[in-house]
Amino acid sequence: MTDILLEVAGLTTEIGTGAQPARVVDDLALRLHRSETFALLGESGCGKSMTALSLMRLLPPGGRIAAGTVDLAGTDLLRLTEAQMRGWRGGRMAMIFQEPQTSLNPVLRVGEQIGEVVRVHEGRPRRLVEHRVLELLDAVGIPDPARRLGEYPHQLSGGMKQRVMIAMALAGDPDLLIADEPTTALDVTIQAQVLRLLKELQRTTDMAVLLITHDLGVVAETADRLAVMYAGQIVETATVIEFFAAPAHPYSRRLMASLPGADKRQGQLAVIPGRVPPLDQPFVGCRFAPRCTEVLPECFTEAPGWTDLAARRGVRCRLWTDGRSGAQAADQVPARVSSAAPSPAASPTGVNDLLKVQDLAVYFPIQRGVFRRVVGQVRAVDGVSLRLQATRTLALVGESGCGKTTAGKGILQLISPTGGSVRYLGRELRGLGYRRMRPYRKDLQIIFQDPFASMNPRMLVGDIIGEGLQALRIERTRAGRGKRVANLLDLVGMSPETAERYPHEFSGGQRQRLCIARALAVEPKLIVCDEPTSALDASVQAQILNLLKDLQDRLGLAYLFITHNISVVAYLAHEVAVMYLGRVVEQGPVAAVLDDPRHPYTRALLSAVPMVDPASRRQIIRLEGDMPSPSNPPAGCYFHPRCPEAMDACARDYPGESRLGDGRMVHCLRLGN
Repeated sequence: MTDILLEVAGLTTEIGTGAQPARVVDDLALRLHRSETFALLGESGCGKSMTALSLMRLLPPGGRIAAGTVDLAGTDLLRLTEAQMRGWRGGRMAMIFQEPQTSLNPVLRVGEQIGEVVRVHEGRPRRLVEHRVLELLDAVGIPDPARRLGEYPHQLSGGMKQRVMIAMALAGDPDLLIADEPTTALDVTIQAQVLRLLKELQRTTDMAVLLITHDLGVVAETADRLAVMYAGQIVETATVIEFFAAPAHPYSRRLMASLPGADKRQGQLAVIPGRVPPLDQPFVGCRFAPRCTEVLPECFTEAPGWTDLAARRGVRCRLWTDGRSGAQAADQVPARVSSAAPSPAASPTGVNDLLKVQDLAVYFPIQRGVFRRVVGQVRAVDGVSLRLQATRTLALVGESGCGKTTAGKGILQLISPTGGSVRYLGRELRGLGYRRMRPYRKDLQIIFQDPFASMNPRMLVGDIIGEGLQALRIERTRAGRGKRVANLLDLVGMSPETAERYPHEFSGGQRQRLCIARALAVEPKLIVCDEPTSALDASVQAQILNLLKDLQDRLGLAYLFITHNISVVAYLAHEVAVMYLGRVVEQGPVAAVLDDPRHPYTRALLSAVPMVDPASRRQIIRLEGDMPSPSNPPAGCYFHPRCPEAMDACARDYPGESRLGDGRMVHCLRLGN
C-alpha cells in the first residue's frame, strides 16, 4: 500500500462573511493510499463533515475553500470547473451521507435513483440500466433485488436504506468512497453488516475509504490509519494499532477515557469539561488548552507546532515539542475517582417491586378500504413481562423495530396497551384513562430519544421545564416555579441564566440535560430513558451517563433504559432484557447476560458490538435477512428464520420460559432439551 490516491495540503474552508468568518477547516493535510481505510475522529463541531464536503466541493451556501490543494489521482480537484467536477463527483469519488432517509428522494423508486447514477457515470443505454442496478443491489447484499427496484425508500429498513446509498455510491466505480457516519443510527447487527460489506467491496475493487465517525470501536475494528480532529485542525495521526496502544494527544486520551464499560461501573467516566470552541474567532495558543488537564502556561500564548513521532505518526501538542515522552504525558491524566456508590445488591424477585409488567401487549390495527376495515394487527409488543425495583436500572436492548420504545410508552400509558398488566407499587395502571392516570404522572416520567424534537421551539427553557410543575399543580406561582427551575438547572450542571434561552441555542448534550431537568421537575420515582445518548459524542455521552448515575444515587431513581449501546448497558444497568420482535428472549443480571449469553439472538447481538480492546472481541455471528414483520410474525420461535442454531421444532412451537440458576430467564428450546 505505497500508492498515494488522495493528498490534501493546506486545505482551509470558511463559512460566512464579515471580518471573521468561521474557519471550519484550518490548514488540513492528510494522505490516503489505495485500498486503505482512513478514519477521521472527533466531537461534533470539530470539522469532520465539513472536511468531507470540502473534498467533494459540496459546501453549503456561504461556504468557500479559501486555500489548499486536493490532489486525487494526480488531479487537483479545486482547479476543476463545476461542470468538470460533476464527472469526478459520483464517478472517481463518491460519498455516503450520514442520514440515508433524508439523502434518498422519497417520491422516486429505489431502482430509478440508482439508475440515474448509472446513466450519468457509466453512459449505459436505458435498456441496460436495470441489469446494472440489479447487479449493484445484489453486490450490496439486498435480498430479492428485483422486487426492491420498485419500492420506495420508506418501505425499506434503516440497514436496507444504507445499503441502497452504498449501491448508489458504487455505481460510478469510485476510487475513493467517503463515508460520513454511515452506521451512527443503525443497530449493532445492521452496523456489522454494513461495515463487513464495505470491507468486502474494498477487497474486490481496490477502493479507498475515508470513514468519518465518533465511534472508537468502529475505528478499532475497521480502519488502518486515523486522524483526530479538534476545532478544525488535525491534532494527531497514527496507525490504529499505535493509537489504541498509546494515544499521544491529551484530547485523544480523554476521548478514550470517556468510553463506558463494565470495568468502570463503580466510578465516574472521565469527561472533557467545556465544549468545542466556536470557530468564528481568532485563536491564540492551543485550541484545546481551556479544556486540557495537562495544560502548560505557554499553551495559552503559543500555538503548538506539528511533531513527527514516526514515519506516519504525528501530533500537535507542546508536551511533545518540549521533549516529554508519551509515557510521561500519559501519566498526567488524572485517575478517575469513584464518586458513585457501589451497585446495590439485587432484591429478591417480587420483593419491593416498584414496577411489575406482566404479558404487556400493544397491537396497532391495519386498516384498509374506504370504510377503514381492520384486516390485521401489528404486534409491536407481544407479551412482555418485566420487574423493576427502586434505585435499579433495567436495560431494554434489541434491534430497531423490536418494540423497545413502544413497550416503554405502553408502560407509561402514553400508548394504550392492548392486553396485559402494568402495576406500579401494586396498583394497576392499565385502563385508568386520562383523568385517573394524572396522579401517577408525577412519579412516572420519560426522557425522549430526540431532545430537540421533544421540546417546543417557541417556548423558553424555563417554561419548558416548569410546565409539568404547573400542569400537575405542584408549584402554582410563577416565582416558585422559577426558583425550582433554577435549582433543577443547577442539578443537571446548567447555569440559571439558561432558563431565558430557547432550545435551538444549545448543543445536543445540553438539550439532553434540559430534558433530564424537565423529567426531574415533578420528582419522579421511575424514568423511562429512550436512547438518551444514541446521537451524542463519546465525551458528551460520558457527561450524561455520569449525571444519570449520580442522580440515581442521590434521589433513589429507577430507570428503564432503552438502548442498543451494549457498552452503556455494561456501565449503567443492573439487569438487562433482550427483545426480539415484540418479545423478551433473555433477561437477567447484566454481568451474567453479557458475559455468558445463552439465547442465540443475544449471542449474535453481542458478537456484533465493535470493541476497542482486541481481547474483548467475539467472532461475529452473521444474521441473514431482516427482522420479520410484526404484522406477520413467523410460526414457532420468532427468531428461528434467522437463527444459526434452529431445529425443526423451533418452527412449530414458541419456546417456554427456562429459568437458570444465576437468576436468568431465557426463551429457547435448546435450553429446554
